[in-house]
Amino acid sequence: MVTVRFFAMLRGLAKAEVKEYEIGSPITVGELKEMIKKDFPALTGLIDSRSLLVSVNQEFANRDTAVKDGDEVGFLPPFSGG
Repeated sequence: MVTVRFFAMLRGLAKAEVKEYEIGSPITVGELKEMIKKDFPALTGLIDSRSLLVSVNQEFANRDTAVKDGDEVGFLPPFSGG
């Protein structure tokens, strides 16, 4: 099971803070993004954004980063402020 956490505005758009996915074998962050877009169409624009930050087990990740059973993946929208 992979635990996905949505932060800030993503949480509001998804109407969920956490979503869990059963995966049989390791997948990439890119493949996980496709699954999320199917489950949460309102997130499509942000999930595809180049400014979206993704973490796997609290380490920054990119589209090709492997995600395996037991991992926690965080999606963080761009931050602003000072």
